[in-house]
Amino acid sequence: MLELDLLLNHFLQHGYAELDGDARRAFERLLGMPDQILQDWLIGQAVPADAELSALIARIRAAIRTAP
Repeated sequence: MLELDLLLNHFLQHGYAELDGDARRAFERLLGMPDQILQDWLIGQAVPADAELSALIARIRAAIRTAP
């Protein structure tokens, strides 16, 4: 999905560098999720049950809200 690509690319440019090793591995796991699930998480219609992914989604959403 183009929308997901745009959101995730924005995070790669404006937030990924701040992640530690565990969060970067969680980001890799996140990329393996189906597009529809990722979309639901990123727009706030659902929350991951996995605490690590949930924290990462929160960081991505915060980076999107503060986009330049």
